[in-house]
Amino acid sequence: MIRIFQCLLLVPFGMCSAQQIDYVDFKKADVNISFHPAEKEVAGTVSYTFDIIKQIDSIYLNAVNMEFYEVFLNGKTNQVRNDESKLWIEHTLAPSVNNILSFSYKAKPQKALYLVKEENEDTQIWTQGQGKYTSNWLPSIDDMNDKIKFDLTVNFDKDYEIIANGELMNVVEQDSSKTWQFNMNKPMSSYLVALAIGKYYKKTETSKSGIPLEYYYYPKDSAKVEPTYRYSKQMFDFLEEEIGVTFPWEIYKQVPVKDFPYSGMENTSLTIFSDALMTDSIGFKDRNYVNVNAHELAHQWFGDLVTETNGTHHWLQEGFATYYALLAERDLFGEDYYYWRLYESAQQLLEQEKAGESTSLLDPKSSSLTFYQKGCWALHILKEQVGEEAFRNAVKNYLLKYQYKNVETSDLIKEVEQASGQDLSEFVKTWLENVELPQDAMVKSLQKSQFIREYEMVDCDPYTSKCADYLSSDLSDKAKVKVVSQMPNHITNDDFMNSWEVRQAIAQNVTKIPLDLKKNYESLLKDTSYVTIESALYNLWVNFREDRVSYLNQTKAVFGFSDFNVRLLWLALNLNTIEYQSDKKEAIFEELKAYTDPKYSFELRMNAFNYIKLINGFDEISIGNLMDATNHHNWKFQQFAKKLLEELKINEDYRMIIDKLTIND
Repeated sequence: MIRIFQCLLLVPFGMCSAQQIDYVDFKKADVNISFHPAEKEVAGTVSYTFDIIKQIDSIYLNAVNMEFYEVFLNGKTNQVRNDESKLWIEHTLAPSVNNILSFSYKAKPQKALYLVKEENEDTQIWTQGQGKYTSNWLPSIDDMNDKIKFDLTVNFDKDYEIIANGELMNVVEQDSSKTWQFNMNKPMSSYLVALAIGKYYKKTETSKSGIPLEYYYYPKDSAKVEPTYRYSKQMFDFLEEEIGVTFPWEIYKQVPVKDFPYSGMENTSLTIFSDALMTDSIGFKDRNYVNVNAHELAHQWFGDLVTETNGTHHWLQEGFATYYALLAERDLFGEDYYYWRLYESAQQLLEQEKAGESTSLLDPKSSSLTFYQKGCWALHILKEQVGEEAFRNAVKNYLLKYQYKNVETSDLIKEVEQASGQDLSEFVKTWLENVELPQDAMVKSLQKSQFIREYEMVDCDPYTSKCADYLSSDLSDKAKVKVVSQMPNHITNDDFMNSWEVRQAIAQNVTKIPLDLKKNYESLLKDTSYVTIESALYNLWVNFREDRVSYLNQTKAVFGFSDFNVRLLWLALNLNTIEYQSDKKEAIFEELKAYTDPKYSFELRMNAFNYIKLINGFDEISIGNLMDATNHHNWKFQQFAKKLLEELKINEDYRMIIDKLTIND
């Protein structure tokens, strides 16, 4: 009652924002927009088609800090009010269909739409609506329960590619620009409206069901296309068959962007993901896009086709996407992999509970770990309880019944109860409502896997005589990695004759290298793993001073992941190896500093800042770049930069530079 009263006080016209959907149904949006990077501005015209369900005296669109022109309701001008968060049309409307609201607008978005520079200084523009609200760049409805058919027409420089929701219908070229027209056949929540603009090439495939699959990449990343998008078609075909419902959109696209705040985002028919996940064939072993790829693809059904009504039911999106991504990975990598990932997530959930941070799956303020991993576990247990056939039928019925609509947890439970004939009230209480983890049920389920039983059985802490034979046995690689971590002082030369994963564990855990292991340990520098090379290079450099020049020569051409993990370590070690390239120290330091520049990805910049801190090498240029980072749109990087800047102020010399740059800013 209190909440309603407050709402009525704040909104003098029409219904409260949470109630407009009961009176107005926005059906379609025809959007024609242009971007002006120099001004960081978006401008365009929009025409909304809507029905009036019940008489109302005003309607609104969410619109943050926008200017509006030529606002027409059904072809006529009307009294409007722009309160910088909403555009209000103050006009009594009786129940009716196919009303038209049209207008022109412009905005300089502070979030949800980002303009960044790539390394070669090309412009890149991309959107992120979830958690930010599309209404920052496009007048729309923030309420995810109002699903609308969005058709976008985008005008931009002809040298760039435009990627947006839906099927590309037409491209018209002018003198220096192009107009790209996209069409969506079905409605979606506005937070899923998306586009990306940049210099891209694309690779295409077609799914078994005939859906076009488009994989975008930067021209410089042509060698990374196969390892990055590896298994994409196989996972697409698997999920269509496993879910039992045809892919709900006309096309599926994936595009990497710079400095994305998350791993990926499941915009309808268009997944945008971090370009840090673009990988070569070596990096694929340690960091790849497969899980994120599968997760965002699963969201096309769970989140996009059926959407939560509110945050209480957020697990229906993240839990399902996590679970079906794991099923897709099981199809690729096998049953042991499936149970290993469940085991890992169980350990994470237990740590969360030990820290006193566990919450119910139906708590809208739950952590991502709860929504994703506990949600995944709940579905895993639910399938075990009701049986695979009933579970699959229930999920299929659930998706078909509520397609292009919004759902609550009870909607899913009803379908599973109907398909299985079981009363799920105890499951709901135990897995969805309770805060505590059902640890006994999780252990019982994991014990069905011989792989997990074997892993749990192996224990070399403390070390015993039987441990000496473990690394030459037929134990799984995961169990051997566990053994290495527990007995790093008992590694022998024979133990190097293992898989890359076990060798990597040796590189990471054997930090004090016995002389008799030196030769085999040096072979780790040639492994096809950037994690292994990074760890081995550092440990060898520390242990064998007389061979530092040799180790640096062997690794001078290795850069590593997109954050240049190996290269930056190499630069730092070079600067601390007096006898190596003594005439190039200034150039080496300049290269390290250069990676703090805003033209590089935030992951690379963060890595460079950490190394400069380690060698106490900050100067005016690098501190200036750090100050720039305190305003970065990626909140994690922003917080990192602010914290590091405060640490530097303790040093008087650094504080003087900071004060100087602050005054000159």
